[in-house]
Amino acid sequence: MGMDPVVVLCSCDAVKEALMDNAEDFGARGHMPLLDRITSGGHGVVGSNGERWKQLRRFSLMTLRNFGMGKRSIEERIQEEAQFLMAEFRKAKCQPLDLTFYFAKAVSNVICSVVFGDRFEYEDREYLMLLGLLDEIFKGFSSVWGQMYNVYPKVMGKLPGPHQKMFNAIDGIQEFITKRVKMHKETLDLNNPRDFIDCFLIKMEQEKNIPETEFHMEGIVNTTFDLFGAGTETVSTTLRYGLMILLKHPDVEERIHQEIDKVIGRNRAPCVEDRSRMPYADAVIHEIQRFIDLIPLGIPHKVARDLKFRDFFIPKGTTIYPLLSSVLRDPKQFKYPNEFNPGHFLDDQCKFRKNDGFMPFSSGKRICLGEGLARMELFLFFTTILQNFTLRSHVDKEEIDLTPLMSGFANYPHHYQLSFIPR
Repeated sequence: MGMDPVVVLCSCDAVKEALMDNAEDFGARGHMPLLDRITSGGHGVVGSNGERWKQLRRFSLMTLRNFGMGKRSIEERIQEEAQFLMAEFRKAKCQPLDLTFYFAKAVSNVICSVVFGDRFEYEDREYLMLLGLLDEIFKGFSSVWGQMYNVYPKVMGKLPGPHQKMFNAIDGIQEFITKRVKMHKETLDLNNPRDFIDCFLIKMEQEKNIPETEFHMEGIVNTTFDLFGAGTETVSTTLRYGLMILLKHPDVEERIHQEIDKVIGRNRAPCVEDRSRMPYADAVIHEIQRFIDLIPLGIPHKVARDLKFRDFFIPKGTTIYPLLSSVLRDPKQFKYPNEFNPGHFLDDQCKFRKNDGFMPFSSGKRICLGEGLARMELFLFFTTILQNFTLRSHVDKEEIDLTPLMSGFANYPHHYQLSFIPR
């Protein structure tokens, strides 16, 4: 790619062998100019390497876990946010809606409550501006301009074009986070952390005399950016794409309605425990993630040393792309790789069945930090929506186009409208 040699891993077997069986050798983060631009050259938890990455990942996981077990669990936060979203859908009184920002607002609020300490009202202007910037970045990453920047960063960095708008959006979000961190600093109680930023500031205070500490201003801004950005766009796009798939397959929606009525009923909110008793809904959510193939290239890795892999010699530092598309559509793992079929995750008794080819969160040492949170959100949002509403499309199901509108860093769905009909 451009001047960089790149090795691409294709098939479930190749990706598993590299990322899981040889996790140490393939565990470093690879070179990706757009990622470097966001992470100020390798700060934060997504783009960092070595000791910095170990410390920030360990700290982030521990802090998220503590807030998951704290006064209000993450599950309760998601359930509460799902009810705010249902109220928005009811307000529409069956009118068709474009869901782009509805899901972004709800999903982002879950991570905001953990990171910033509170949720935002859906009409909050600063919040809407923030989500607009995030949308700009996510689309920019997948645009031709974004991909060109990844291949020729020095040239593209100097040229005018839509990618410059994306860089302004990155700067805008980092400014917002920096402002929030300063506000937190002024009201910090070292014995009573309110959220992720407080925990990071306390760690900064504890390590202020350690010259090589990873807990400093650049670290807090970039790690918060990672959690906020990755925790918003991926899940909200999956929800939006998922409902579009259900409009195309009303028989699948109907079967989930039946399972919800049988297991949960209509009088209480869905909870994570329900998942184990709802194999069909669980299979559908897995199949949605497989079928939409959200991050087709995966995020690049690099090899930590010179090594021989499958009879090939790969020099130290070579960028490795684990092609997640080739795993999620591997015909050895999935009978109908290019079709939407929840049966890929069900056995003969209609019980949920795991599949080695399910790898939307990547795998190995660099598996997505927020996998647990994302899975919880997808299950609770999908089941809460379908407990309360029947979905209605305003075009014939044959006209619904499930191919991506844009496919680059991410697969981005076409815009569409649907109505929520109370059940």
